[in-house]
Amino acid sequence: MKNCEYQQIDPQALSTPTPTPPPHPVTENGHDKEKEVKRPKRKWEVFPGKNRFYCDGRIIVARQSGVLPLTLGLILVTSGLFFIFDCPFLVKHLTSCIPVIGGVLFVFVVITLLQTSLTDPGILPRATPDEAADIEKQIDNTGNTTYRPPPRTKEVLINQQVVKLKYCFTCKMFRPPRTSHCSLCDNCVERFDHHCPWVGNCVGKRNYRFFYTFIVSLSFLTAFIFGCVTTHLALRAQGGKGLVFALQESPGSAVELVICFFSVWSILGLSGFHTYLVASNLTTNEDIKGSWSGKSGAEDTTNPYSHKNIFINCCSVLCGPMPPSLIDRRGFLPTEDSAQTGGAEIELPTLATKNEINVVGGSSQLACGLQEPPPPVPALPNSHQNSSSA
Repeated sequence: MKNCEYQQIDPQALSTPTPTPPPHPVTENGHDKEKEVKRPKRKWEVFPGKNRFYCDGRIIVARQSGVLPLTLGLILVTSGLFFIFDCPFLVKHLTSCIPVIGGVLFVFVVITLLQTSLTDPGILPRATPDEAADIEKQIDNTGNTTYRPPPRTKEVLINQQVVKLKYCFTCKMFRPPRTSHCSLCDNCVERFDHHCPWVGNCVGKRNYRFFYTFIVSLSFLTAFIFGCVTTHLALRAQGGKGLVFALQESPGSAVELVICFFSVWSILGLSGFHTYLVASNLTTNEDIKGSWSGKSGAEDTTNPYSHKNIFINCCSVLCGPMPPSLIDRRGFLPTEDSAQTGGAEIELPTLATKNEINVVGGSSQLACGLQEPPPPVPALPNSHQNSSSA
């Protein structure tokens, strides 16, 4: 019989098949496509609302920008015509302070308009799947996932006044007080005032102060340009020349006069209405619905957010600290460990346990270098066995 030494075999010493890594797909420019796929994404790239992001998430605008280009164009055209046609004449005949005042108002209007349009109005992040499932368990005990129950509410007490919190089926959460879901932006906005198409964004908790200063400063700018244009044409028409001659000498003033005449009244009315809202610490949404004025049918309702003082209300709305953005649009998505380690798994050959390898007769196939077992040895005669034992 061929000698075969039995010894313990280290399973790691066995040759295992080395898996060949899949070829890395290469893009047209020669860059590794796998690296591009594994690039960490920011939260704005997968934001569920109807918004657009620019400058790597630093700027947020509504997808339906509305008539924002028209608003900005009217301001630029009217102000440009004013500085070209009216200011030189008024500086010569009146004072050099007119273009300075007009320039300050123009810059202030443009800055506040851009701040209103490009600022997060106070969007609330949607509930995570775990949070949504927990809330659904609390409010829906039917056990039917296809059942859509009617809107449910929670009641909270704010300044001895009962306030109802409505459940948002889109964001899967109970809306905080004064929060409403904008159908155009598809977001729940904190202290929702209204969606303004003229600025192309929602007006809420984080940009209402910019919106208010925008309409107030625009009222001053429009009234200032209208008064200056009227004075300019009146001075040119002196001496019996008439208004027609004045318009022929300054055709741009006619365009300014028409724009300012039809816009100043609406802008002044809007500024006065929002001044009333600020002094009462109300929102446009609350005023239209009559939440605290008895229009909604509720009796003995008072505004729980009012401080009963006009000055304090104005300071709390316009001068309070700026709340941080809650959507963290430039933050990175959490990486899943399973996605990093869940690649191609190497299937190792099934090895015997250590006890089976140590037994001499238990696994001779493994002990002899994975060879075929030797044929059985025929039995020897008894005489040979006795001689060998002697």
